[in-house]
Amino acid sequence: MSKTLYDKIWDAHTIAQGDDGQTLLHVARHMTHDGSGHAFDFLQARGLGVRHPDQVFATPDHGVPSSSHDVAAMPDGDQRRVVELLARNTRKFGIVHFALDDPRQGIVHVVGPEQGITQPGMVLVCGDSHTSTHGALGALAFGLGTSDILHVLATQATWQQRSKTMRITVEGSLPPGVTAKDVILAIIAKVGANGATGHVIEYAGSTIRAMSIEQRLTVCNMSIDAGARAGMVAPDEVTYAYLRGRPFAPAGTDWDKAMAYWQTLPSDPDATFDREVSLDARTLAPMVTWGNSPEDAIAVDARVPDPDAEADPQRRAAMRKALDYMDLAPGTPMTDIGIDQVFIGSCTNARLDDLRAAAAVLRGGHAVVPALVVPGSTQVKLAAESEGLDRVFRDAGFDWGESGCSMCVAMNGDMVGPGKRCASTSNRSTIDRQGKGSRTHLVSPAMAAAAALTGRITDVRTLKG
Repeated sequence: MSKTLYDKIWDAHTIAQGDDGQTLLHVARHMTHDGSGHAFDFLQARGLGVRHPDQVFATPDHGVPSSSHDVAAMPDGDQRRVVELLARNTRKFGIVHFALDDPRQGIVHVVGPEQGITQPGMVLVCGDSHTSTHGALGALAFGLGTSDILHVLATQATWQQRSKTMRITVEGSLPPGVTAKDVILAIIAKVGANGATGHVIEYAGSTIRAMSIEQRLTVCNMSIDAGARAGMVAPDEVTYAYLRGRPFAPAGTDWDKAMAYWQTLPSDPDATFDREVSLDARTLAPMVTWGNSPEDAIAVDARVPDPDAEADPQRRAAMRKALDYMDLAPGTPMTDIGIDQVFIGSCTNARLDDLRAAAAVLRGGHAVVPALVVPGSTQVKLAAESEGLDRVFRDAGFDWGESGCSMCVAMNGDMVGPGKRCASTSNRSTIDRQGKGSRTHLVSPAMAAAAALTGRITDVRTLKG
């Protein structure tokens, strides 16, 4: 019987089938961060240990400030305590820990692929919804709640309901100025924020195959924002080249064995999916959101939509609420919208390629609004500095931060003020996401850089001549 990539990984990791339709899956890798304290508390309260500590990898990211990686100097006492608690728990249970002073520290979804922890054919979990990111390497990766994380810590397995499958095929070459971020925003705008609910997405087509791993990570990252359980790209030569030589990737004969397995993973040619969606990349433009959901994404040269033109009453009401919160009028050209600050970072767009793209737009220019760039990991930061990218950002008036989630979650001191409008490379623009009363427009790194130079939403294509 023909199988999809998802089916193959699911079947290979099945331990037992429950009477209620749930399947017990073996978990190959577990990523954890400074938001996991409750799971460890429950574990200790029950007198349990960690089943496979060598397969659990921890790094602080959400609560750490971008101003300094000195734990003792963290200004927020609550966040300092959870970072210290993560260190104590990892020592106690023998878990691999990339602490703030470790050059491997960073956002958990940047560190996993970067270190070669994330590999094709694995089931990988983390207590964070954007775990879907890791699917870019052909893994089945999804976020879990605290009780499920407790179960994984104790057993290295998780009970899950099998999802339906959706294949999103993107064909054609990307036009100038259009990036992976624009592709995933266009996909979510097409299928809706709940359009993939109950499904695992496999991204396919010539556009996806032509992407680097870093670009695929951006696409898979926001699968959860389309409602999907996970997003995946079948492993290929790009995947293997990316992984070879990374610290936790297999080597020697283990590499050969791994390759033999990885090459069996792509969906069979005649495999069927529960739903098929297609997109023509050649029709895309740089995207920007106007509302409080990634589905509120439109081309940068479009106008703010009019709720009165929307037939669905629920959608019409949601649009009006969003426009009221965002303080936008229907019909306003997106490029007429002024912004107060810029953020480049997050698990969506804080990798080296993202920083290069933003720096290419900024080089020689100067930001007219406050702007912050935060690399996704210390490794990304060091690599960027070795290329002189930090100097490009500093010369353009940006603040250059230490790695972490930063302004994406606004729980670490980095935030957007009430009523202020931010062009952000993060993944969510929900109400109060970047700070109480903040207004977020999701864009690519190049578009964020363009907005910084002009102080308004700007079509990056116009800056490039």
